[in-house]
Amino acid sequence: MTIKAGEKLPDATFMTSGPEGPRPITSDELFKGKTVALLAVPGAFTPTCSAKHLPGFKQHAADLKAKGVDAIACVSVNDVFVMKAWGADQGVGDDIIMLADGNGDFTKALGLEMDGSKFGMGTRSQRYSMIVKDGVVETLNVEAGGEFKVSSADYMLAQL
Repeated sequence: MTIKAGEKLPDATFMTSGPEGPRPITSDELFKGKTVALLAVPGAFTPTCSAKHLPGFKQHAADLKAKGVDAIACVSVNDVFVMKAWGADQGVGDDIIMLADGNGDFTKALGLEMDGSKFGMGTRSQRYSMIVKDGVVETLNVEAGGEFKVSSADYMLAQL
């Protein structure tokens, strides 16, 4: 079953990169008591993800925060080292928390996995964005296969 608006996110532990290196971050640590704009991509360094999806959230970080978003996070079924390198490549700095869902556990718990085997990518995340308030999904925007419309930062801004 795919998670829906109004439902609580499942408990999860992601990996992120901090000043001392890789460290775990729990879903409670990330979402409890906060409004979070979460975007998910099929893969770091992939064309649409690198050219449009993540850059849009970087570009509109201040606009999102002005509309009440406490944090912006990007999750992908990649390892923490790839997510760190991609964040550095994209210049996200402190604007976006880069989350590694290395085994896809969070993605599978949401029911938002996809089979990227025909591209040699294995199980990955569908492209989506969501607004999460205190751990509960307020809005969920899942893209149809291969599209990039409803998961964009512009679309999310119009929802806030």
